[in-house]
Amino acid sequence: MNMRVMMGVLLLAAGVAQAADAPYPTKPIRFICPYAPGGAGDIFTRTIGQKLSEALGQAVVVDNRGGANGGIGTELVARAPADGYTLLMGNAGPMTVNPNLYLKMGYDPVKDFAPITQGTSYMYVLVVPPAAPVKALPDFIKLLQSKPGQMTYGSTGIGGGNHLSGELFSLMTNTKSIHVPYTGSSLALAALLGGQISYMFDTVITAVPQLRGGKLRAIGVTGGKRASALPDVPTLNELGLKGFQLTQWQAVVAPAGTPKPVIDRLNREVVKALKMPDVIDRLATQGGNDLVGNTPEEFAQVIKSDLALYAKIIKAAGIKPQ
Repeated sequence: MNMRVMMGVLLLAAGVAQAADAPYPTKPIRFICPYAPGGAGDIFTRTIGQKLSEALGQAVVVDNRGGANGGIGTELVARAPADGYTLLMGNAGPMTVNPNLYLKMGYDPVKDFAPITQGTSYMYVLVVPPAAPVKALPDFIKLLQSKPGQMTYGSTGIGGGNHLSGELFSLMTNTKSIHVPYTGSSLALAALLGGQISYMFDTVITAVPQLRGGKLRAIGVTGGKRASALPDVPTLNELGLKGFQLTQWQAVVAPAGTPKPVIDRLNREVVKALKMPDVIDRLATQGGNDLVGNTPEEFAQVIKSDLALYAKIIKAAGIKPQ
């Protein structure tokens, strides 16, 4: 190898090494939200995206890719380059429920993603109309047991968190109710308020105004601890349904293979953002969430345990994968 060729090789190697050592990020980041604008997932994505942009000194561009219960946007990130410039607003639905509901998936929730951190945890509250002849869980269970297959509960659709909460409740109380799916939370809530269904598991943030206005009565919440927005409402576990816990989440994930230094940097910045007063106000106080901010390793365990939980519920309830 002559001297000119050797110098060219050395300069090329130095350029590659310099590029590899360049501080991250050096260009805008795309943050995929697998849902339409305006919803809870979009609010989380834009809130965290703004804080990441401020901390990293680069634009974080929110890209809404809704469809297929969050599956379209989630698959898009699974196939993206693992360079830290494409992130996903990970959600419990497409990452832990859908893999148990659909026979054909375009991604593997464990193999195709690098967890960064769980941002929020949100639970459901079991609510009944104020005219219901029950005020406590034991009386409610007795009512259901006295009318097998006659009581109805609403949800936002098959596989939604409130549907699976209802199925888990039926399994643990040895009761049978008729599931009535709606195309959105507002429609299910309207049906409950109008007397078309008997009860439902609603998100805390949606139920709170109705509870404060006396239009609904709370029986218990599905979390491992009481909801900060409903401190006087006990958990179903506290009330005797030992082991009952069903929460869902919003998170930040990247494609599998994203360099660890990038994952660690993003983890630090998102966890820091989750402690900021304006983020707490928007996502916790107004959004009804508990904010988490765990390590990538801790979040990976949440994904695996939730996959197992939903597999158990779906199988026991006889919900057939599609």
